[in-house]
Formats: sequence, structure tokens, C-alpha cells
Amino acid sequence: MNWLSLFCIIASVFGCAYALVAAWAARWFVRPAAAITPTTWPDISILKPLSGLEPQLHENIESFVKQDYPGRLQVIFGVQDPYDSVIAVVKSLMRKYPEADLRLVVSRATHGANRKVSNLINMVPEIRHPLIVLADSDVLVGPDYLRTLAAAVAEPGVGAVTCLYLGLEIGGFWSRMAAMAVQDHFLPGVTVGLALGLARPCVGQTIALTRDTLAEIGGFESVANHLADDYALGEAVRQAGFRVVVSRMLVATVFPEKSFRELALHELRWARTVFLVSPAGYVGSVITHALPLALIGAALRAFDGWGLAAVLAAFASRLFLKFRLAREFGLPNPNYALTFARDILSFAVYLGSFWLNRVSWRGRNFIVKRDGTIVATAERRTDSAKYGKAIR
Repeated sequence: MNWLSLFCIIASVFGCAYALVAAWAARWFVRPAAAITPTTWPDISILKPLSGLEPQLHENIESFVKQDYPGRLQVIFGVQDPYDSVIAVVKSLMRKYPEADLRLVVSRATHGANRKVSNLINMVPEIRHPLIVLADSDVLVGPDYLRTLAAAVAEPGVGAVTCLYLGLEIGGFWSRMAAMAVQDHFLPGVTVGLALGLARPCVGQTIALTRDTLAEIGGFESVANHLADDYALGEAVRQAGFRVVVSRMLVATVFPEKSFRELALHELRWARTVFLVSPAGYVGSVITHALPLALIGAALRAFDGWGLAAVLAAFASRLFLKFRLAREFGLPNPNYALTFARDILSFAVYLGSFWLNRVSWRGRNFIVKRDGTIVATAERRTDSAKYGKAIR
């Protein structure tokens, strides 16, 4: 127990140092990059895979239609269930913007275990423009979103552009806790990795690439069985000899969690995905949980002077990091009072992810294999492309 206590205390000290580095990395990340204006603005097709109604869905997808972009814009919405209530939301948007090029593809055709990727594959025949932007249904963007992406893709050697994101709470304790996981752990972790050249993210909240690049990597079919399809897509682009650029622009992701169960299932799947993408890095990220480690170490020492000092140092470093993140990223509500609860929950998710080989995603259960691919445990019967159609 003395050795375990010593390990936890030392790890928490490293965690305090990490918090200082993360505060610096946040400042480094938000520095304005040199802006490059393309000589021509490429026409863009946006792919929006949808499945079921979500809070704030209409506002989210409408933000992609209301873009300040000089080129032509097409938005393709993909749905797999012809009886999905989300179709009514899309049709209402079509009525609201009759002048916009909005298309709805409804198809039950499946092309692998990852239903989102199957949805994307079904949407490909409707793509009309050379630049493709993928974005999840829970993403909210600003009016200059497409200008920023198009400028980044135009840089020499760039094969894909992706974006980090902030968590957007929509009311309720568990939604707030879910959004805090992004601000408190995801953002500092990725920005540190980028600043030190250790991270290679490609995030599903936004991926922009050309049709030619997509064809060169084998299309979406190449990632149809991957849990981390976004990361796998980025790796395929890199293997083809291109760079994947992380834009300094941040988008917002809505977190609608209403219960502990919803939050736990989401975060365990998220954590397992990160573990499969980078096992060594994920194991090493234990030091980012400085406060829980300090508490364990202090408890094993019966909260003596050294133990209490470790806890106070860890807590202070966490609050300092939250303060810096709030300032650099403009977070409206850092939720300082929930720091302790959020850190304990994040550590529990971290530990639990090592024992997980099944995940729940969109109401379906999957077995996760060691290579990152997934196999559905109970696949529903689906019909073929006879259900496929595009609605203008």
C-alpha cells in the first residue's frame, strides 16, 4: 500500500505539471494563424448523416444552410429509416429555404457494421461538388465555417481538415457534466498533444476533403467497419501522402444527456475509442487525473501532511487550468463548483474503459475488436437499395 500511495502521489505531481503545460498549450492553440484566401472558392457538398430526433437538431442543421460562403453550396441529409421522425425536420427546412440546394437521401442499404458510414455511402451518389464536408448531426457552427475550411483545404499538401469542438450544454445536470468532459479533459489533452507533436486527431464533428482525395483512399467503404471511423479516415488520408490539418476554428457539439446512464454509455464508448486509437497514449493519460490520484494517495497515507499537500496542489492546478481554458476558449460557464465531481467521474470512466469490449451506439450494441473494427451483436434485418431515394 505504501508503494501504491507513492505511485499515486508522484503521478498526481506529474498531473499538476501537465495542467501547467495544458494551460500553455491552450494559449498556443488559439494564436491566430496566417490567413490564406483562395483565388477561387470551390463549390461544396455537405454530408449530414441523421438518425432520430435530437435536442436543438433544427438549429444545428440550419446553421450549415445559413453560411456566408461565395461558392455554390449543397447540403445532403442522409436517413436510414424511412419512418424516422427526423425526416419531418429536414422537410421543414426544405420548405423554409426553397432556394437552397437541399437533398434528402433515405436508404436502408448497409455497407458494414458502422451505420453512420453506411449512411454516408448511401449519400455519395448525390454529391455534386468537388469539396466535401462531413459533420455530425449534433454540431452547431458559425456563418464563416465553410470559408475557414475551404481556405485550409486549399493549402499545399493538405488532404483533409478537421476541427476541435466545445461542449454545449442544453440544460440539466448531466448535460452540464457531459459538456464539462470536453472542456476539462478533451480540449486540454488534444491541444497538448498537438503542441508537442504527439497527437494525430481527425474528429467527426468536422472533416473536409476533396472528392479526389476520398476516391484515392477508397471512399467511405474503407472505414465502414471501424468504431473510430473519423480517425481511420484521417489515417487513410495520411497514408495516401497528404496532411490532415487541425483548424484553429472551434465548433460546438450539443450534449443532450438527461441521465447518468446516458452519460456513462456515451463516455465509455468515447473512452474505448480513444484507447483503441492510441493505447500507449491512453494509458499514459492517467497523469491527467491528478485530483483522483492525489485523493487515493492521500487516503492510503491517512491524509497526513504530504497527502493533504498533494490533494491541495492537484485541486489548485485543476482550477488554474479551468481558468486558463475559460479565458483562451471563451467558455461562458467553467462550472468551477463541479470540478471535483467531474474529475472523479472522468477517472471512473477511464478505469472502466479498460474492461470494456462492448459499446452501445444509437440504440445498438457492438463488440469492439482489437483492431478497432466493430461487429453488431444483434443486427436488424434490412432491405437493400430498393428503399433508396433522393428527395429534392
